[in-house]
Amino acid sequence: MCPVFVSRALGRLQQTDYLRGAAFSATGIGMLRVQKVKVDDIYVPTARKKTLHPETVRHLAEDILENGMKTPIQVRHDGKRHILVEGLHRLEAAKWLGEAEIDAYLVQAKRH
Repeated sequence: MCPVFVSRALGRLQQTDYLRGAAFSATGIGMLRVQKVKVDDIYVPTARKKTLHPETVRHLAEDILENGMKTPIQVRHDGKRHILVEGLHRLEAAKWLGEAEIDAYLVQAKRH
């Protein structure tokens, strides 16, 4: 994951901050927390499943073995379950590697 560079003035931060794993809003800094989510508890919408490329999953799985998961997936919670928003190939690579949990950002997102 690439660092995020933020420069703020007028009595706030005067220097450039180097932050990892953060999301920023127009009104200020809002941190997204990485949380562990059980792989089997993540629902993947049918339309999203159609975009899966097995070869990409294989390459990602190899990269994850060598370098670890660089970017958490994004999920939303509908009150009952976690629903995948972003990161289908990373999720499938984690399944392929036999991982029980995956790092995820819990986001608020509209349904597709």
